[in-house]
Amino acid sequence: MCDICVMNAVKDRMLSRRSFFRTAGLAGAGAALAGGLPSQTRAAAHSGMTDLTHTLSPDFPTFFGEPGVSTEQVYNFGEHGFNLQRHTVNEHTGTHIDAPLHFSADGASVDEIDIATLICPLVKIDIAARAAEDADTTLTPDDIQAWIDANGEIPDNACVALYSGWGEKAEGEGFRNFDGEAMHFPGFHVEAAQMLLETGAASIASDTLSLDPGTSADFAAHYAWLPQGRFGIECIANLDQLPASGATVFIGAPKMRGGTGGPARIIAMV
Repeated sequence: MCDICVMNAVKDRMLSRRSFFRTAGLAGAGAALAGGLPSQTRAAAHSGMTDLTHTLSPDFPTFFGEPGVSTEQVYNFGEHGFNLQRHTVNEHTGTHIDAPLHFSADGASVDEIDIATLICPLVKIDIAARAAEDADTTLTPDDIQAWIDANGEIPDNACVALYSGWGEKAEGEGFRNFDGEAMHFPGFHVEAAQMLLETGAASIASDTLSLDPGTSADFAAHYAWLPQGRFGIECIANLDQLPASGATVFIGAPKMRGGTGGPARIIAMV
């Protein structure tokens, strides 16, 4: 069958299906309204949820300063009856996962991360006030101990997130905060990463471009954490909307064979 025949067949089929689903959708909506689901039940299904994911685009700041995403429109609805884009994405762009393989010779790739670790309690450690005064500040063992003193032990399987307030800078140059020689943003001190290895935490997260501070030249926190079979999350968003403890996060890790990481959709529920 010729290409244009295929395109026309697809368009006819899609238009037919759209008409069917429009009719079915209206009927379904009417039935739901007639059924009278309690309004409080519908509201509860959407309350207490926070998107911890930045929108991915070619404009999102990256560690190396060059676009991490490019998009090509391969098919468009006007000509072909459907839309299809081709994306080229650096694994470590936007809100994304660092798999153990990212900083080890033979660690687990992103598709090998245990799914039991992708739904977990969130520990938020707030260093935003300090970061506002010092962009190079780090999350330290003292910060972890202060959280424990206030909230109890780090839960097993927890994701321990550094909240510096940096997520609000994600739309501009302040996110990289590059002065011509180095970037300046907060991260985990290597001793904090080492301390967390002694807990049941399965992952750590930062609202900045790296688990390490921007001035790091040796990626000490990465090398302390990832080769131990645990993973990281960088550029996490909207931590300001969550409490220090009590939230549960759902981490939509990409399942790319052999991947060192990849963009993730992360949602929190309180």
